[in-house]
Amino acid sequence: MKLDILAFGAHPDDVELGCAGTILKEISLGKKVGIVDLTRGELGTRGSASIRDQEAAAAAKILGVTVRENLGMRDGFFVNDETHQLEVIKMIRKYKPEIVLCNAVDDRHIDHAKGSKLVSDACFLSGLVKIETALDGEVQTAWRPKLVYHYIQWKNSVPDFVVDITGFTDLKVASILAYSSQFYDPNSTEPESPISSKNFLESLNYRSRDLGRLTGVDHAEGFTVERYLAVNSLGDLI
Repeated sequence: MKLDILAFGAHPDDVELGCAGTILKEISLGKKVGIVDLTRGELGTRGSASIRDQEAAAAAKILGVTVRENLGMRDGFFVNDETHQLEVIKMIRKYKPEIVLCNAVDDRHIDHAKGSKLVSDACFLSGLVKIETALDGEVQTAWRPKLVYHYIQWKNSVPDFVVDITGFTDLKVASILAYSSQFYDPNSTEPESPISSKNFLESLNYRSRDLGRLTGVDHAEGFTVERYLAVNSLGDLI
């Protein structure tokens, strides 16, 4: 199955929090988008791995993605080594995306930076023909995505570019709230976490509004890049 965009997250809900608006917009434009979660988020303060599985499936339906997979890596303890790189490479070669979206380069949770580097390295290695992989008994061919973009997470990283997501914020929030075990619920008896506060939930709106304000739209999501962006002409910039 050929996808236009493949979004990776260290944990279920990373993609929704970081770039759900962009995914919704691209799907509305006819793009095929998939999500690959590296772990099941089993070390999360609230909920459980099985609950997160159900929540991730519900969020995927809201987003309308073509496919969602989970690699089952160890939450908190996966590393950027050959074994893990090969698992990511298999996904890249399976779906052959033109664009890969992945975790923030630097963030509060250690898995975010680890996931960012793991996926970025795998995107490069996936293009090397002498690295051999097979999936479901079939030998895979080399594939390197044209672009790798990192979405912004907990920290207010300075974006290299933003995407106008005006009109998609309600569905974005709905996809996030599909993870009901994780976010603000005044009736929850589970322990508090950095993302379970009302303040965090409200920050999703004011962050996208602020990025929109700075770029002349109502709402936006920011991304960072590893190489210079190029345009055909100055008129391509809005």
